[in-house]
Amino acid sequence: MVTVGVGPVSFEDVVAVARHGAGVQLGADAVAAIGRARQVVEDLAASPTPAYGISTGFGALATKHIPTAQREQLQRSLVRSHAAGTGPEVEREVIRALMLLRLSTQATGHTGIRLETAQLMADLLTHGITPVVREYGSLGCSGDLAPLAHCALALMGEGDVRDSNGDLMPAAEALRNTGLTPLTLAAKEGLALINGTDGMLGMLVLAIEDLRVLLRTADIAAAMSVEGQLGTDRVFAPELHSLRPHPGQQSSAANIAALLKDSGVVDSHRGPDCNRVQDAYSLRCSPQVHGAARDSIDHCALVAGRELQSAVDNPVVLDDGRVESNGNFHGAPVAYVLDFAAIVAADVASISERRTDRFLDKSRNNGLPPFLAHDPGVDSGLMIAQYAQAAVVSEMKRLANPASVDSIPSSAMQEDHVSMGWHAARKLRKSVDGLTRVLAIEVLTAARALNLRAPLEPAPATAAVIATLREGGVGAPGPDDYLSPQIEAAVALVGSGAVLAAAESVLGELK
Repeated sequence: MVTVGVGPVSFEDVVAVARHGAGVQLGADAVAAIGRARQVVEDLAASPTPAYGISTGFGALATKHIPTAQREQLQRSLVRSHAAGTGPEVEREVIRALMLLRLSTQATGHTGIRLETAQLMADLLTHGITPVVREYGSLGCSGDLAPLAHCALALMGEGDVRDSNGDLMPAAEALRNTGLTPLTLAAKEGLALINGTDGMLGMLVLAIEDLRVLLRTADIAAAMSVEGQLGTDRVFAPELHSLRPHPGQQSSAANIAALLKDSGVVDSHRGPDCNRVQDAYSLRCSPQVHGAARDSIDHCALVAGRELQSAVDNPVVLDDGRVESNGNFHGAPVAYVLDFAAIVAADVASISERRTDRFLDKSRNNGLPPFLAHDPGVDSGLMIAQYAQAAVVSEMKRLANPASVDSIPSSAMQEDHVSMGWHAARKLRKSVDGLTRVLAIEVLTAARALNLRAPLEPAPATAAVIATLREGGVGAPGPDDYLSPQIEAAVALVGSGAVLAAAESVLGELK
């Protein structure tokens, strides 16, 4: 159970709720803060002076005063009209992250929402009720309006949801099945439910979680490639990397050196006769690329951490009781780093593909058979696995083109500059999946190459990875077999963290 209080939720909280189905409860501090802010809103609602979002229209219609008798209709109309998403359903984990982060902002006491509304949002998360959110609809400014509106619609007992079993049903039915009661939204609550960067932020947090696993796995893949291609481990010495003190680079180099420790393959060509001091860049410069990626993801995490501390709404209830309009809903800070992370993923995938390709070329693989085939000519080996890898890398390069430099004016030019952060997040999710697949093919290829180096023994850590692959359905060298299931098995082992866990079972936690 995750407790949401006035302070920010953690990365771990987001992952627990989004991916692992943890329930949610409001802390006592949040209950008190929500109550104080709600009183401010109710006082303004009773005042004859128009207040944006409380007694006026929205966006370009903000100058229209709404009579008291029509304000419940104002909130219903806002949510219904803004729940205008289209396209495929968004993943359950994204929607749960979005809902948790909206609730976290409400718990700060700066949105003016009622306690019962915040509680119902928490109850939906706890009961596993997930509103159906569509792929397209957010411009990443005024928050993720359409995705959040679909979630708000469910609180009203409208729209479609999936229950804890994943079954599609009307929201009213799902609420009734769990003993929950739909709400009639009161003044300002429509805006308080839809005006945030929660969707793009949730996807950023989940991507950072994945990329931190994948970047350590990239070090494993690189070590296996260096080992399998008879590369030198001397370039990973700490005294070399201390000359360029980027922390990510130093961590990556240390990981690769540790992974290669006690390798019989590396030892076989170590000594004064070894001339392997100038391996190809894709081998020699792996720590520089992986390290830069790590440092970049750390910057993304810094921005995400700041956003987790933020109260994103418009207007906001300030501590002194004022309600003020603002522009904090603009998604630029999050959108930029979402695009940055996609660039990082693409480049790590690019160097991984280059390492893989070297295994398959008999002029560059130091004595291995062409394409690592059992009977070259009769067998094609891993030739087309590299094709698949190259296809993914090419797609990732396209996904690295930034979404955040685009802007399409909306709301009759009132909202004339938008962040496109939601779309930056959507393409980053595809990039994370792509990097998982590219690294899986490199690990699969390197494992086959190391088996072909027998009787030379790989390092204990890389041997543990090879054993995990074999146990997980990735076959050993031999005549050509149906390759796609083996690739998918490797993808699952990389994505689940099993490859990383195998190496860490020998070495302890990698940096």
